[in-house]
Amino acid sequence: MAAPTPLSAGDIEELGEELDRLRAEVLASRGEDDARYIRRVIAAQRGLEAGGRLVMFASLLPPAWLAGTAMLTLAKILENMEIGHNVLHGQWDWMRDPGIHSTTWEWDSASPAAQWKYSHNYVHHTYTNVLGRDRDLGYSMLRVAPEQPWRPVYLAQPLYNLALAVVFEWGIALYDVEIERAWRREKDLDETLSHLGGALEKVARQGLKDYVVFPLLAGPAFLPVFLGNLTANVARNVWAHSVIFCGHFPDGTRTFTEEEIEGESRGEWYLRQLLGSANISGPPALHLLTGNLSHQIEHHLFPDLPSNRYAQIAPRVRALCERFGLPYTTGTLPRQTANVWGRILRLALPGPTRSRTGETSPEPVIPARAA
Repeated sequence: MAAPTPLSAGDIEELGEELDRLRAEVLASRGEDDARYIRRVIAAQRGLEAGGRLVMFASLLPPAWLAGTAMLTLAKILENMEIGHNVLHGQWDWMRDPGIHSTTWEWDSASPAAQWKYSHNYVHHTYTNVLGRDRDLGYSMLRVAPEQPWRPVYLAQPLYNLALAVVFEWGIALYDVEIERAWRREKDLDETLSHLGGALEKVARQGLKDYVVFPLLAGPAFLPVFLGNLTANVARNVWAHSVIFCGHFPDGTRTFTEEEIEGESRGEWYLRQLLGSANISGPPALHLLTGNLSHQIEHHLFPDLPSNRYAQIAPRVRALCERFGLPYTTGTLPRQTANVWGRILRLALPGPTRSRTGETSPEPVIPARAA
């Protein structure tokens, strides 16, 4: 897509007002249909998990192992993506249901909910793609933008990114502790140790549940159940890694400097979310399994709106982008995945990066501010 035309301060303000109106419209229209949606998803997820674990107890029979593992994998994906991630964003707090609330939900992930909410909801969503502020930009270990200074360790990033995908929930749990900030004396050591203790406690609970308790309950099927749980967790990790990377790091997304966000207005914040995110196109089932993070652009614009509304508002957001001459980066899952991995491979090397066509990888032009 062609680079956007520069916007005046008035254009940016108008864009912000349009998006504010869209958000207010959705907030005002939330109701029983939305509540019914999330309750049905939770009920389906819990049914899949219970059924998968029960079937897996007969996993000395290969068909039972396959069926049980598939059901548990699907349950874990739904719990993390469409339920846990979105409940912890406060998308369903308006229901005033204490069982589906951001202050009470603890998800099936190695990351303690409270630590993840600070790292993700506050740091990432406030400072999206801002170099030096958004720690999710490469997760402090990957070079995913040419503006990041190259270091020799990045030569190995295709390999350790693959490893990260396999252990994603465990890597994020450690990442949320911010150990590297404590090492640089940017974070209090006692606070870091407290966060580390909380993370290790949650990791232990997750490991005990999936790799000790349920395998022991299976008796002679201990090993098949252990391997089934391991397979479900790895599959969930790889899926979550793919969805998140495709929403943040493909070509077409851009980064920002701390100077660019000084005195940032609401409209400019919206603009940064549009330029820093990417969508994944596909059928409704794909959107459900991604937690509607296939609508990453809409999620970054409105992280507190119910996820089932993103598909509804996506055409209107895209129309606004066309009206203001802004890019709306989207593509199929295979295309976005190949794009992200191509970028990780290119940026593992020092010097200018080049796309598959041999051209220097384009970065979207940020609309200029009026003087």
